[in-house]
Amino acid sequence: MYQHFGTVFIFLIIGIILVAVPLLLQRILSPQRKTFDKLSTYECGEDAEGTAWIQFNIRFYIVALIFVIFDVEVVFLFPWAVVYKQLGLFAFVEMMIFLAILALGLAYVWRKGDLEWVKYSVPFGGGRYGKLKLEQEPAPPIADVQGEVPTA
Repeated sequence: MYQHFGTVFIFLIIGIILVAVPLLLQRILSPQRKTFDKLSTYECGEDAEGTAWIQFNIRFYIVALIFVIFDVEVVFLFPWAVVYKQLGLFAFVEMMIFLAILALGLAYVWRKGDLEWVKYSVPFGGGRYGKLKLEQEPAPPIADVQGEVPTA
């Protein structure tokens, strides 16, 4: 029984070596002169502006998560299509149930409004804030090319 653990142990040692050796070689062979340019953030050839600790809109993550969920689920359609003729009606009914669950999830996300890029609702629109009327603030004047605000 312990012979099987020997194989696992050998693979564990090989895995550690495959990670440690390139890191060690990089440490030994790389130049050690650190300059400001080498330590600065590189953003596609542009100088970095501001700090990295800014708040991103949560919609970026929601849209990405929805895409990943539906993209991964669609991957299950390909193996089903390959064996569809062999499995017959059972596979068809099973895939229709699967697609109905996906459609239900899409309808839920759509109804919730998470597919909208710009939401027009008040964040706390229920309860005592339900009758809250929001007035739109006037847009600030736009400066001309020289940076001066035109006066009317």
